[in-house]
Amino acid sequence: MKRMILLGLLALGAIMVLLPFIWMVSVSLKPQAEIFTASVTLLPRAPTLANYWQAITQTEIPRYLLNGVIVTGGILVLQLLVSVPCAYALAHREFRGRGLLFAAILAALLAPFHVTAIPIFLGLAQLGWLNTYTALILPFTATAFGLFLLRQAFARIPAELIDAARVDGMGEMAIAWRIAFPLAMPTVIAFAIFSVTAHWNDLFWPMIATTDPQLATPPRGILFFRDAESGDAPGPLMAGAVLVTAPLVLAFLLSQRRFTQGLANTGLKG
Repeated sequence: MKRMILLGLLALGAIMVLLPFIWMVSVSLKPQAEIFTASVTLLPRAPTLANYWQAITQTEIPRYLLNGVIVTGGILVLQLLVSVPCAYALAHREFRGRGLLFAAILAALLAPFHVTAIPIFLGLAQLGWLNTYTALILPFTATAFGLFLLRQAFARIPAELIDAARVDGMGEMAIAWRIAFPLAMPTVIAFAIFSVTAHWNDLFWPMIATTDPQLATPPRGILFFRDAESGDAPGPLMAGAVLVTAPLVLAFLLSQRRFTQGLANTGLKG
């Protein structure tokens, strides 16, 4: 009975989480007349792909998806280039102030990006970098969350293995990338999923840093379905949302196993 109750609660939670996505797909397949009806039906009576065709032809969804790949990919690459050596140093190098620096990183986890958005915006404006890919990518290069996650993963690597690599003549940067980085790959994949998901779905910063439609990321691009007179066009809007969400769902399903391993391997070693 206890197991049945737990499974029932788990199934209820899964339904509550999945229901908005199911409804999104359902509305995207309904014709306009079927959407604006008094009755609510989950399955469309006359499924149609017209909303998807309208989303693709009337807005530049492919361009928005490409911008999303460029921005999230650029952010992830730069985050790894900065975080991997720094996290390795925090985990396996002795230097004055290391504990204080790690405490500062933990404190930075408590500060949301919105707190620093205005100073960053003013700085980019002074440099003339607004309305560029640089403005969308550069502010997220340093990530306290990535430093913390990778530092915890690197701290689990035995010190003897690091010392053996040093005896073999490897430099610290080579050890970080050729030994620590591959061993922490599940954690790296977990961080990559967190990073890509957060920045792919980010609407706050792209609305501040850019006004050029050619630089719109997927969430920003969906806003172009708005109609000032009649409101949002729900069918194409939901179709666009499905097209934007599908790559993330597919990527997560393909890397779900490594994602779980990464979270399990991170640990809380001091």
